[in-house]
Formats: sequence, structure tokens, C-alpha cells
Amino acid sequence: MAIVIPFKGLRYNPEIVSNLAEVVTPPYDVIDAADQEKYYKCNSCNIIRLEYGKNLPGDNESCNRYTRASTDFNTWLNEKVMTPEAKPALYLYEQEFTAGGETKVRSGLICGVRLEPYEKGVILPHEETMPKHKADRLELLRACSANFSPIFGLYEDRGEKVDTALREAVQGAAPDVNFTDESGESHRLWVITDGEAINRVQQAMATMRIFIADGHHRYETALNYQKEQASREKESAAGSVAATSSCSATPDDAMSCTCETDPAYNYVMMTLVNLYDPGLVVFPTHRLVKNISAKDRSCLLDKLKESFQVEEFPLAPDRSNFQEFLRTLAERGKGRPKPAACGSSKSQNDLPDTGKETAGGEPGVRTGANACHPHAFGLYTGDNKLYLLSYMNSGQLSQVMPPDRSRAWQGLDVSVLHSLIIEKHLGICGELRARAEHITYTREEEGALAAVDAGKYQLAFFLNPTRVEEVIEVAGNGEKMPQKSTFFYPKLITGLVVNRL
Repeated sequence: MAIVIPFKGLRYNPEIVSNLAEVVTPPYDVIDAADQEKYYKCNSCNIIRLEYGKNLPGDNESCNRYTRASTDFNTWLNEKVMTPEAKPALYLYEQEFTAGGETKVRSGLICGVRLEPYEKGVILPHEETMPKHKADRLELLRACSANFSPIFGLYEDRGEKVDTALREAVQGAAPDVNFTDESGESHRLWVITDGEAINRVQQAMATMRIFIADGHHRYETALNYQKEQASREKESAAGSVAATSSCSATPDDAMSCTCETDPAYNYVMMTLVNLYDPGLVVFPTHRLVKNISAKDRSCLLDKLKESFQVEEFPLAPDRSNFQEFLRTLAERGKGRPKPAACGSSKSQNDLPDTGKETAGGEPGVRTGANACHPHAFGLYTGDNKLYLLSYMNSGQLSQVMPPDRSRAWQGLDVSVLHSLIIEKHLGICGELRARAEHITYTREEEGALAAVDAGKYQLAFFLNPTRVEEVIEVAGNGEKMPQKSTFFYPKLITGLVVNRL
């Protein structure tokens, strides 16, 4: 299964950068123009200049944000702004944060992971991707040959073999990195170079699959970059041997896999988190819709009443009862297993029963093959008009949802929203959705209301979060959810460790 390796990570030199909070950022895909400008001003060595540089007037093929990133990156290396580890290392990474009024800690393993095509079933996606985002990431990877931010992966380790090996390796040691960022989240990092600990982690991971939680565009970009680099090496006799070298996914062979024996472009930096980690939190990502016809908008509620119970929720002028609405939405979406109503799936996998709640979910509730639950959504149309939509025939989904999809996929809230509302009644599907001219994704509930009121969007749809066990079942079936079906909170930080290829 999965092959993980230590690598000589690049980290900010504390003699030059004394405050890491000034140079790290969230991932590029949650940074808007205002945030970008803020990070630029914060510190001249902020990772934003590499990961998500500005477009400037007069940019061309030879001078653009990618070439500037490459120049800055090489300058920082030459001036020792970033320095490599003395030895290949794995990293134990902790994020301490607040969610739902509770303080939580999520632990992860930062490592190199050998790239595998999805069809091998070793590394599995769960969301669709958009071509333009992959084109952007590929240009940056070509220019810099480095991973500035890790992909977020999940693995199933009920016995906590990986975490135990990491914890024992750092027992009693103070973290090598310890700081609090601008949002109040604490970050702790331990550098692990002990060979025995590394071997234990590799042995454990060699029996496991990895499910991509966040970073699908970057993973698929890494696959494309791998193909490019292998093709170039095969063109020269000197590089042909290296290009064809590989490591097989067995516990014994995993030990021999390093960037010294296998080309670095065969690997990508990931932060791996156990499915059973108590700090694993999933929030919903809501939909903002624009550029729909006046006719489609005016008759939408009447169309929805054919399949949904539509309840108007009087929104107070000051929005003081909006959180009450979200709590009602969460309660409406809860349900207990009803196998007889939901039928069976293509897959009868033994899914992890986490026994914990995921932001609005219910402990131990199975979905897809083994359960169905009420599908409920919020709809805001402006002018304080807020509605609660509840699908009335959950047990009959297979008759109205895409027939080529598993029951697990059909039973996702996000699948029901896209198939039975956004595609069926608003006509936003296929190529239209791919062009990203109609739908914007947001975590900000209050902001979504404001965006509709301001006329920037015409509709806002609110969802309950996708559960971790749903992600695993759909991905395990070899299927992908609609884009932005999950929001694993908090996002992994960019700039803490850099992987040079």
C-alpha cells in the first residue's frame, strides 16, 4: 500500500526569521486579494511570495509570478533564509485550535508519500477538480520544483501504530517549533530522524491506504509533474535508469525507498492524520449561486415543493435568530440507520465507526450502504427570506439520482443538492459548473447572507457537514464527490516545512 519516506525538509532559519507567525499562511485556495496583500506587507520573507505571488501589470512569459517565486526561492536558499535538515526526517505536527467552543488538538505526520495513480487504489480522492487550478499549480511546480504546502491525507489506524511510534520517538522532548499564528491556533513540530522510529512508521503505513482530505488539485498536479519529469529523463540515456526505478508497496521494500534511490519527483509532501484522531473536525462548505435567469429564480420554490418540504423561516432584521436556523438545519439532518429504506451499495466496506461527532453530525451514524438520513438544506433568496428544505423521499433516492452512482454517493447531502436542485432546477451542470461562472464556495454563513443582500449572488444554499465515514465509503468505491464537499478544519499551514524536489 502507501509508501512514506523521510526527507530533508527546508525550514525557516530562526537566526533570520525569529517569528514564524509572520511568514506562514493558510493554503493558497483560501487566500483572497486582501489577505494576499496583508501577507506581502507582513514580512518580506512570507511564504505567500512563493506559494501565491501577485500578478503584476506587464507580466509575460519570461517575467510573472512563477518566475518571481523561483527567483525569491533561490535567493532565500542562497542567503539561508531557509535551511535543510541535516538528515532525512519525519515530522510530528500538532495543531491546537478551537471548534464549537471546545479546544482540540489534531496530530499529523508530515512525510514524503510516493505518488500513485488513483486506479491503483493506494491513494484515493473524494472530490472533483477544476482544470484551471491544476494549470496554475503546475506552472508553480515547474518553476520552483518544490512543495510549499502539504497535501492533507487520512489513513485508518485503529490501533494507532503510527502515532505511537511518533510519540515514543519524541517522548520528553520539547518541540523543535512552537508558535501561535494570527488566528490563535498553536503549532508544534517535532523533527524525527531516529531510524528505528522511521522504520516503524514505514512498516505501519505500508499496509494502509491514504484518502485525500484536502489538496486534490495539488496531488493531481504532482502526478502530471511526475509524468513530465520521467519523460524528460527517458529522453537521455543517462537518466533512463533513474526514471524507471521504483519502490514496490510492501513493508520490506518501503524501507529502501528514499529520495536518494527513487527520483524526488515520484513523491509529494503530505500531512497524514489518523481517521480516529480526536481532533479531526469537518465543517460544511456552502454554495453561493449567481448568473441564473429571473425565470429560474422566480419559479424555484414552486419546483422545489414537488420533492421537498419547504418551510419559511422568518429571519429577524438583525439576523439574531440565524444561528437558531443553523441549529434547526443540523437537527433536521440527523437520522438513524434505516437499511430497509436505503437499500444496499456497490460496496459493503467495514467503515470506521468513529464514535464521535463531526460538526453537526451524530456519533456513529453510518451512511450510504448502511443508512439514510433526512436531506436538509437552507436556502436564502435575499430580503430576509430564508427557507428550510427537507427532501421528502430519502428512501427512493436511487430512482431519481444518477443511476451509475453507488448508494453511498447518492446518499450524500451534497450530491442531492447538486443533482436535484442545482443541476435539475437551475441548469448548472457539467461544463457550466467547470467554468466556475455560477457557483462560489464559502465557509462564512453570515457572509453568504450579506453577499446575496449586496446583489453579488442571487441565492445561498446552506449544508450540514459531510461525515468522515461518508468520505471514506465514497472514496473506497472509487467515486468522487462534487467539488468542495468537505472542509477539514483547520487548514494545514503553508511554509512550516518545504519539500524541495
